[in-house]
Amino acid sequence: MDEEYDVIVLGTGLKECILSGLLSVDGLKVLHMDRNDYYGGESTSLNLVQLWKRFRGSDKPPANLGSSRDYNVDMIPKFMMANGALVRVLIHTDVTKYLYFKAVDGSYVYNKGKVHKVPATDMEALKSPLMGIFEKRRARKFIIYVQDYDENNPKTHEGMDLTRVTTGELIAKYGLDDNTVDFIGHALALHRDDHYLDEPALDTVKRMKIYSESFARFQGGSPYIYPLYGLGELPQAFARLSAVYGGTYMLNKPECRVEFNEEGKVIGVTSEGETARCKKVVCDPSYLPNKVRKVGRVARAICIMSHPIPNTNDSHSVQVILPQKQLGRKSDMYLFCCSYSHNVAPKGKFIAFVSTEAETDQPEIELKPGIDLLGPMDEIFFDIYDRYEPVNEPALDNCFISTSYDATTHFESTVMDVLNMYTMITGKVLDLSVDLSAASAAEE
Repeated sequence: MDEEYDVIVLGTGLKECILSGLLSVDGLKVLHMDRNDYYGGESTSLNLVQLWKRFRGSDKPPANLGSSRDYNVDMIPKFMMANGALVRVLIHTDVTKYLYFKAVDGSYVYNKGKVHKVPATDMEALKSPLMGIFEKRRARKFIIYVQDYDENNPKTHEGMDLTRVTTGELIAKYGLDDNTVDFIGHALALHRDDHYLDEPALDTVKRMKIYSESFARFQGGSPYIYPLYGLGELPQAFARLSAVYGGTYMLNKPECRVEFNEEGKVIGVTSEGETARCKKVVCDPSYLPNKVRKVGRVARAICIMSHPIPNTNDSHSVQVILPQKQLGRKSDMYLFCCSYSHNVAPKGKFIAFVSTEAETDQPEIELKPGIDLLGPMDEIFFDIYDRYEPVNEPALDNCFISTSYDATTHFESTVMDVLNMYTMITGKVLDLSVDLSAASAAEE
């Protein structure tokens, strides 16, 4: 172990694995260690026995739920935007050859007590029960403006500079009501709260474009895709990639201690009495607890059911976003459901998650609006975990720490963190202009 590495990565969570893969592909010498004897860290995937051990303290789940190994329950469940940044990273690194994806059936939004399909195109906007007839026309005009918008072609800008005009001002120009703004901002642009209304509109327009381009890719009912057998496959795929490029993986390494010199710069990592030297360390917050601060908590419920979520057109995989305003909260709530169609449960079983940024100490009460939409369930588990972000100065100590996973049920915020870290570590911006058709063969 006493060799010198360019980078030592601690923890095999998804963010760490993507970075380890990207850095290995770049030709850096990478050592990747984890104190656990399994891949995935916080973002691991559990079978039924592991789930029972973790939440019920016993290893005897009821027999009526079926075989334990037919379950792959993701602890941080998130769908991928078919045209989004994560899929581009997967193609860029060629990890797609280790994974099989399948389109997600539905994308829904909660509005005035009901669940509705999110209209993704101008034609769907005209059919949507979310809006009255005049509002539909206004929304359609706005969606067409967004679809036609091209940053490099001023003719499509209608005289507005979207780096200056706020989203609120842009929306006011089309006269959309609050209700419409709510689903556009939270279910199409995937903002987590309403701050975006005071920020430049370009970001929101770009986010809406990714949604509609992703939606168009598979002609399915949603812009999302998800790997067969769940997300637990992803860290392992990146581990294989890293190994192909000469990276070294070591699981089950207790007490990975980061070592510093007198100037406070990282010089290596010690485990079991041996020190591996390195220039930089990449890790999740649990490996350097004195260089992070707590910024929030995520409350979630994990449910096992024998039916799809009601009012989602019998979708076997679906996301439902409950915008904060609809619930009188400060942050959105998310429903995620997956089933045997993605090989994460035995035939006839569905796994649903309800998650949100915790605003109280009572997840059972706080998550009720989401849980009420699920219908009867076989089992339910509650969980709260802390969210951390780094407070160190990487230029001074060469430690690059990821931010904890948020409550969202899609990957866009996670990948932004990874890409920012990649740029801080290498000084380069990752080129994501890839041929997206490379990931389509595997999807079917």
